[in-house]
Amino acid sequence: MTGASSGIGESFARLLAARGVDVVLVARRGEVLQGLAEELRGRGVRVEVMAADLTDADDLARVCVRAAEVDLLVNNAGFGAFGSFVELAVDDHRRQIALNVAALTELTHAALGPMAARGHGGILNVASVAAYAPSPGSAVYGASKAFVTSFTESLHAEARASGVHVTALCPGFTRTDEETPTGLVWLARHKVAAAGLAAVARGKDRCVPGPQYRALVPVLALTPSAVRRAVAGALWRRLLAAEGARDL
Repeated sequence: MTGASSGIGESFARLLAARGVDVVLVARRGEVLQGLAEELRGRGVRVEVMAADLTDADDLARVCVRAAEVDLLVNNAGFGAFGSFVELAVDDHRRQIALNVAALTELTHAALGPMAARGHGGILNVASVAAYAPSPGSAVYGASKAFVTSFTESLHAEARASGVHVTALCPGFTRTDEETPTGLVWLARHKVAAAGLAAVARGKDRCVPGPQYRALVPVLALTPSAVRRAVAGALWRRLLAAEGARDL
């Protein structure tokens, strides 16, 4: 699994290890992965650590080779930059696309063919409810998650007959550094990870954790795009005004 050093990725690793599943941990921070690996090995599972930056072509190629050998690929690594599109550095936009879109696509390609040949397997791509609405202030991130959702649903239809389950996990706001959510908006990361694993095991095309977000997504689908844009724009302007007031 990618993005395994913290947050939802760490929760995926812990849940799988608790079920006796051997895991391959991928993230940039190798020293953090080693600490997690030692803990998980204490549960009697095999843990492989691959320190890799998936925006680096050589690192990505190395992880793709390993992805071709696994029975479950969890594409969890992602990056989001927040701010006005024109004010953020273009490198921030490039990095989001490289990690959230390009690396995920290549890893999925590397894994899906061998899984189909074996007649079984699962691919869980972590998207976001941001895929379903305009995202002023995180335009590239929202667009990248819309790509992941559409891409995954298409592959779900393509791969279904081969015995491979391809699922998009679309969480809302998730506490990546705490297990207990605060308020009605926040989700606990271990519950998000558990929901995703359950969904890919059942062969679902999509998983939206949390009743509040499961109710929101169909509402967004039925809301005219002009209304969604207007609401998102108003929220963005309010946020800008609040930031400006804090700067005074």
